[in-house]
Amino acid sequence: MIELDGLTKRYGEKVAVNNLTFTVSPGIVTGFLGPNGAGKSTTMRMMLGLDNPSAGDVRIDGQHYSRLRDPLKHIGALLDAKAMHGGRSAFNHLLCLAQSNGIPRGRVGEVLDTVGLSAVARKKAKGFSLGMGQRLGIAGALLGDPEILMFDEPVNGLDPEGIHWIRNLMKSLAAQGRTVFVSSHLMSEMALTADHLVVIGQGRLLADTSMSDFIRRNSRSYVRLRSPEHERLLDVLHQAGVTAVAADGGGVEVDGTTSERLGELAAAHGLVLHELSPQQASLEEAFMRLTAESVEYHAHSGPTGASPLAPAAPGWGAGWQQRGKGA
Repeated sequence: MIELDGLTKRYGEKVAVNNLTFTVSPGIVTGFLGPNGAGKSTTMRMMLGLDNPSAGDVRIDGQHYSRLRDPLKHIGALLDAKAMHGGRSAFNHLLCLAQSNGIPRGRVGEVLDTVGLSAVARKKAKGFSLGMGQRLGIAGALLGDPEILMFDEPVNGLDPEGIHWIRNLMKSLAAQGRTVFVSSHLMSEMALTADHLVVIGQGRLLADTSMSDFIRRNSRSYVRLRSPEHERLLDVLHQAGVTAVAADGGGVEVDGTTSERLGELAAAHGLVLHELSPQQASLEEAFMRLTAESVEYHAHSGPTGASPLAPAAPGWGAGWQQRGKGA
């Protein structure tokens, strides 16, 4: 378990993390979301004792990270896939970590096999691709067989097979009762992986809830209907007290009524339906809606007809706006 209580980090007048309080519980995958500059990396660094908080507290299974004996046996983390000595082989990189934390040498071969790097165990890390570096970083996180695991952008550089593998790995670790905390900008992947979400913006906590509740609270759910008898469909809905709005393609959209009730209503009136589909926003849409006012930098399109890659026209400006900074 990871517990944050009023965690705050200031850099001069800049408040990077502002009074964060939440708990990362075992047995589920907790996703950590936020726009660029929201304070996610700073928060994760403070969890691992790499940065000292300006105020507040963070504990790993009830202790400060600095007080953990053989910390890799308690918490494993992947924050930067490039954080390794390029002149060392994959095996020796992990062996150094193992020896510094009292981990048996045999464990090195086990985690290399787990992440699929056994064939290149004696190759120097500087020759690794980004995806191979990610796998080696994940091997380092797993090395001490810890109960708590943290991953920052773990799928960077991985091919589809690798993404599928790390997704299933995180789910299986959580199913074993471990605490799994993962940060990612890939919303589609997070939607398939995380059970719970912690969302921050400009250093502040915006949401701490289940995946399903987050999407439900931050998006519009509706039912789309389409019938060859469009006017009669509208009449039937109106007579039943159901409000419908026009939609593209000759359909209508209905809020606040279940698809089951609408289907039964159409059947009762002998109304042919070509479409009856519940619609719910994706995690990405819900995230964009919640964090719209927390995005620090917004890109703007150029003048009509201008190529997005073309130089800015005189007077058009740099095409970026920084929120809350007087820009």
